[in-house]
Amino acid sequence: MELHEYRREFPITHRHAFLNHASVSAQNHRVIQALTAYFARGESQPFDRLLPDLLALREEFAQRVAALINAARSDEVVPMGGTASGINTAANSLPLRAGDNVLVLEGDYPAVIYPWLNLAPKGVLTKVVPQLQGGLDLDVLQARIDYKTRVIAISTAMFATGYRNDMAAVGRLCRERDIYFVADGIQTLGAFPLDVQECQIDFLACGSQKWLLSEPGAGFLYCRHDLLRELQLGAYVGSASTVDPLNFLDFNFTLQDTAERFSLGTPNVLGMVALNASLALLHEVGIERISERVTTLTDVLIHDLSGLGYPVLSNLAPERRSGIVLIGVADPEGQYERLMAANVVTSLRGAGLRVSPHFYNTEEDVLRVGEVLGRRSR
Repeated sequence: MELHEYRREFPITHRHAFLNHASVSAQNHRVIQALTAYFARGESQPFDRLLPDLLALREEFAQRVAALINAARSDEVVPMGGTASGINTAANSLPLRAGDNVLVLEGDYPAVIYPWLNLAPKGVLTKVVPQLQGGLDLDVLQARIDYKTRVIAISTAMFATGYRNDMAAVGRLCRERDIYFVADGIQTLGAFPLDVQECQIDFLACGSQKWLLSEPGAGFLYCRHDLLRELQLGAYVGSASTVDPLNFLDFNFTLQDTAERFSLGTPNVLGMVALNASLALLHEVGIERISERVTTLTDVLIHDLSGLGYPVLSNLAPERRSGIVLIGVADPEGQYERLMAANVVTSLRGAGLRVSPHFYNTEEDVLRVGEVLGRRSR
């Protein structure tokens, strides 16, 4: 299908220029249809008869995620309640001791930072690395590493500025210094490629509600298989963490030798059904094709708003750009409300407006921002 044909999958386009995928994406027909079909089967059958199909769907889900991130194995992927759940799982599973420190990035999202701050009672120190030009500077990061640094935890892209961090360079640094690498992929996955093997990522957490075009409250966790033998018992376990999860009376407390050890029990079935459907859509379109389209749309947006006198606060180096563009405006709240009243959906972030189009948006959608804002007054 041509890209413009996918627009009909998103009902919100009938009335809105929806440019807010860095927040919570609009619903699409593929997800709605998958959930409707699940409910239709469930209303006339007991859950036990649905279980074989759900187990097959779970494997399909893991395979689609693994293909998206180029994981070596599908059993390195497990459904998770969202990014914070995944980062917490990593923080409580890595063998950290009193005196160790974790490096996080200034301006990163709280889900990437709070789980490490929560380790303070155990004597683990969280150190904040200053950002430079909107994101991570490798020299600044290297200067903060010491012999007690055990973890670097960062997002693939900064949620406010859109700065796309150099994950491959950080991965190489972590391997050279024997440091664990934990990543939040929510602001790039679904719009830009990410290769967990090339980037040498140990844990990758991602929620489904942004560029992955699915519903809030679901996501996945990737854990590099070779890492499992180094991990300690996490904060939480359940029957699904063990090798014999359906044996309810034996209590064989042997953890699975896969990412399934991070499962507790019944997964978020609705979230998994929804995300599996949106992953199928993204694979159908193709991530390379999507990233090219997103870059084209942000090019149009940047050119138009710059011409109208608005400063672009995002870093414009090609390798640092994502699908997020932060625009400086006077009276951000007022301008945000003006756009919303005109059915142009963006976000308020700091002193600017954050605009984040996806592949199904059009040039007309992104040009609506400038049409509503008008020329910047001096």
